[in-house]
Order: sequence, then structure tokens, then C-alpha cells
Amino acid sequence: MKIELVTTLKRQATKILAELHASKEPVLITEHGKPSAYLVDVNDYELTQSRIHILEGIARGETAILEKRIFTQAEAKEKMSKWLK
Repeated sequence: MKIELVTTLKRQATKILAELHASKEPVLITEHGKPSAYLVDVNDYELTQSRIHILEGIARGETAILEKRIFTQAEAKEKMSKWLK
């Protein structure tokens, strides 16, 4: 992973963005020697957000199973019948 100072980002943003798009490698931005932010490619960010959304859905499903909040297919079909007509 590439690491850049925030002052370098301010001065060379176009160059850093071009390198980011070419390499697809996130850039860690530091301020006063400490991590401050990550700069990532838009497509990579959106893909990560999509994956997180899917994983959250799976986690909610697993929680529902553990809490016995589940239905058989027939029960689910009956409860959803007003939307399935």
C-alpha cells in the first residue's frame, strides 16, 4: 500500500489519482505522521460497499435463524400473498 502525506496530496493530487487509477492500490493519507484517511478507486469502493451490504444481509439472516424468527416456505408464501398476487 502506498502512503502519502496530506501535503503531498494537496500538491500532487492529479498525479496521485492517476497512479491510484492505474494501480488500483489504496493510498493511505497521513497527517502529522498518523493515518488520517484512505484514498481508494471509486469502483473498488462501490464494490466493497456492495459486498458489505450482502454480508450484513447474511448476518441478519443468521441472527433470525438463531432467534427462531423463521418461516416455512408455505408460511412465508401465505404472509406475502398480498404482494404476490
